Amino acid sequence: MQASATTPAKANGESVATLERGLAVVRALAAAPSTRMRRSDLVRSTGLARATVDRVTRTLAHLGYLRIEDQDAVLAPRLSEIGNAYLAADPLTDAVDGPARRLADELDESVSVCVPDGDGARFVIQCPRRRAMAVTFHVGDLLPAERCAPGALFAADWDEDTWRHWRRRVTTGSDADFPALPPGTAPTAPERGEDFPGLVARAARTALAVDDQLVEPGLVAVAVPVAGPGGRVRCAVSVVSHTSRHTADSLTEYALPRLRACAEATAEALAESEPAPEAPSETVPSVHADALRAAKDELGADFLQSLARGLAVLTCLRAPGGRTLSEVAEATGLARATVRRSLLALVQLGYVAQDGRTFTLLPRVLELGHAPLSRLTFERIATPHLADLVRRVHDSASVSVLDGDDIRYVARVATTRIIGVDLGVGTRLPAYPTSMGRVLLAGLPPEDLADRLDRTAPEPLTGHTRTAPGELAAAVAEARGSGYALVDQELEEGLCSIAVPVRDRAGHVAAAVNVAAHAAQRGADSLREEVLPELRAAAGRIEADLAAASERNPGALPS
Repeated sequence: MQASATTPAKANGESVATLERGLAVVRALAAAPSTRMRRSDLVRSTGLARATVDRVTRTLAHLGYLRIEDQDAVLAPRLSEIGNAYLAADPLTDAVDGPARRLADELDESVSVCVPDGDGARFVIQCPRRRAMAVTFHVGDLLPAERCAPGALFAADWDEDTWRHWRRRVTTGSDADFPALPPGTAPTAPERGEDFPGLVARAARTALAVDDQLVEPGLVAVAVPVAGPGGRVRCAVSVVSHTSRHTADSLTEYALPRLRACAEATAEALAESEPAPEAPSETVPSVHADALRAAKDELGADFLQSLARGLAVLTCLRAPGGRTLSEVAEATGLARATVRRSLLALVQLGYVAQDGRTFTLLPRVLELGHAPLSRLTFERIATPHLADLVRRVHDSASVSVLDGDDIRYVARVATTRIIGVDLGVGTRLPAYPTSMGRVLLAGLPPEDLADRLDRTAPEPLTGHTRTAPGELAAAVAEARGSGYALVDQELEEGLCSIAVPVRDRAGHVAAAVNVAAHAAQRGADSLREEVLPELRAAAGRIEADLAAASERNPGALPS
């Protein structure tokens, strides 16, 4: 674990214990298949009492960091805020992102960037190639130093405590801290670390390290270091391939010149970089003291304030260059004494470093679910909220995107009725007679909207369908002004629907969400009065999750 520059005073023992219990639950869920576990299994996995697990999960659910589904606890996309905070605060990620992606394009091979984290190497950037046999590691994954090329580069800077921890780990064969390791692969002698000190010495001499199928048969990689202030290795850039394309030697010969050029460009950019201005406050995820007090009033003893405060402080540290205690207190609205206890607890737990008066996030923050959550698609983000909406309104709900002159369904949850709306993901419908289509058209720039309306040749699908150009333009303008669109039997006789927009982090309309019902069961007035408030609330929850999930993962956006 990276040590802080100064040794802080000990935090209050209960603050540390409460935070550690909460984060232990998060880590267990992050390592579980599908990031979900029954709460009884969480008790066994963490060693915590059932009452403690229940209080932790209720607190995290209230904060939006997980969902409780029957007896299961499930990590929620909004937990990505925590890993995003580290990635936003570290100038390295911006300095190396562009050069790494250009290198991947030039070589047509996958490129990874790792930073040192204890006796391991943690991914902070991944630029994979789309192939049948492709690298499947994700940002946030941690590999043992002895089983990846960057590890030998990082170990040259280890202190004796880290070496001692490493020797103890490889001697016991414990890989519990490395859930990203492929299962079922028996380590060879090099993988067990028997040759590792020699590899470290060679990497220090040559500024180069090679992974010849250390982590998995068939995977080869070559890595070079990027120096930071004081000459210590700040990160390692790796080119990764498969033995069907390269041997370790041929990959090194092919990639090394451009790989070193990428590392040099990154080092120069890092040396010249200044802390970027912090994002506008409305885009900085954090929990304010007022919200914590309201949660405590609502949940009482079930709400763990120390855990919630610690997480609020953690996300608040996303400011480039870190923050002082006073700055954190001002941003969160928490008392200075409370912030101090939380910061010192986070330092003791290895998630924050203290350098004088400044506190900064450490890479270990990424273990809190960032890797599995970085794989989320928009359908997986939206579907739980659609299911909750359907439970509330007892009618089917869907999300769609604009695709040419049509809408295309990208997520859907149907209700159970004798007469229901039978549509599935992938279904395409014309935009002009649908509520979601009008909401999506209303989100277009004026010139684009005018062009689409000009080329639309609407057909009267029912006796209610609005087909006159002026009527369609007025319907779209009404949707833009009111923030929703209601369509009464224009697509099909007997079908009514109401839709609202789903916006991305920048405030642009990215998708639309609707509720559809049979007119005999629920008419236009009922949709507007009873369904619209629930629909808007569901859209807001989707937007909050999408904002967190898509900040560093463009694949989370609807497409």
